Amino acid sequence: MYQTTIKKSVELVGIGLHKGSPVRLRLEPLESNSGIVFYRSDVGVSILLKPENVVDTKMATVIGKDGNLISTIEHLLSAVYAYGIDNLRVIVDADEIPVMDGSSASFCMLLDEAGVVEQDLAKKVMIIKKEVIIKSGDKYVKLSPAPDLKYDFTIKFPHPVIQNQEFSLEFSKQKYKDEISKARTFGFLHEVQYLRSKGLALGGSLENAIVLDEKRVLNPEGLRFENEFVRHKILDAIGDMSLIGMNFIGNYEAMAGSHDLNHKLTVELLKEKENYEIIELVGEKTKELEKAYA
Repeated sequence: MYQTTIKKSVELVGIGLHKGSPVRLRLEPLESNSGIVFYRSDVGVSILLKPENVVDTKMATVIGKDGNLISTIEHLLSAVYAYGIDNLRVIVDADEIPVMDGSSASFCMLLDEAGVVEQDLAKKVMIIKKEVIIKSGDKYVKLSPAPDLKYDFTIKFPHPVIQNQEFSLEFSKQKYKDEISKARTFGFLHEVQYLRSKGLALGGSLENAIVLDEKRVLNPEGLRFENEFVRHKILDAIGDMSLIGMNFIGNYEAMAGSHDLNHKLTVELLKEKENYEIIELVGEKTKELEKAYA
């Protein structure tokens, strides 16, 4: 199995969640062993996707370099990771990725338009060798050894629409597109009002997020899935774990996980080399993974 990039450059324009201004996003192919590279065309700064370039995780995963930031990268990265893309240049002309409809479905459509092409070098995959866990009170995120890739997520919210939700994804690209990519980000009306008072979430609306008051969902169309909230948490987790720098084989498990805990998990994983093994996919061991990303 070989490394991949996109066949052709593609672009779209969408609204930035926080500033509410149009953002142009362009995806371009990159050569083997380049990884995922972000580029701020408005300031001429490149930022390589790696854990040490994460500068904020309070409300989204934010990377930065020399004071130049790119926010809300996780939804795009979730789609890129699900498509098994190893090398890609992500160009934006602002400090955030457009929010689109609050899910990763638009980015999946963009990648379908671009197409995926194999390159000349073997694909590298990380095998999780030891359990790695990050805890914060009763919240935790964990990676553990397994023969395949699986995401298990549990959330608990004291809200009548959400309450306790669990979802398990035995990963494949098609399952991701069908079961995860359409799940939207969500927030509470009082939080949106507070953020706007601080000059944030100016682009947030019922068009790009599920918004709840104290009792109900305010979006007139309702939910796309009964458990859309926990499905979106898996979408976020897939994007956040792409900071590892390659696809991995193992189980991800979370209880009330967050961008912050996910970031700390990637840092902790990469800290000790006995936690993982990086292999090149050649010969027989590629078959199952090829099915997953078909």
